[in-house]
Amino acid sequence: MGGPGDAGTVVGPGDPAPDFTLPDTHGTPFHLADLAGGPVLVVFFPFAFSGICTGELCELRDNIEDFETAGVRLLAVSTDPVFTLKAWQEIEGFGFDLLSDFWPHGAVSRAFGVFDDESGHALRGSFLIDDDGIVRWSIVNPRGQRRDLEGYRRALAEI
Repeated sequence: MGGPGDAGTVVGPGDPAPDFTLPDTHGTPFHLADLAGGPVLVVFFPFAFSGICTGELCELRDNIEDFETAGVRLLAVSTDPVFTLKAWQEIEGFGFDLLSDFWPHGAVSRAFGVFDDESGHALRGSFLIDDDGIVRWSIVNPRGQRRDLEGYRRALAEI
């Protein structure tokens, strides 16, 4: 049976965040380590254009000032190809980076422990990483369950 355990242990508070380089919506390599010295929220989501994912990321878009005020850089990651993410970003006007974990398929999602082998996509996992690259807060929701904006706000208040 597929699940987050298939990818190994889910990264949690106190763990170092796995470093990664993924292409953004323009195909430009984006390296997590380049953001060292400031907090980062990495939000994994299953699929662009799907109902729950669109709702979640639009809510983040509409409340981006909460993250900016806290000095947190927001990154959203899925196993969709770059071109799909680019089209979705253009339609929805997301003011944060969308990164493609398409190839090697799900490698970064696996490193964080949120790749679902059964369905071939990332689960809804979010990881708040501090200035030193340590995960300070995380949540992983099961398939079909959206994340709560208030959970993000509580995590932001902790940093």
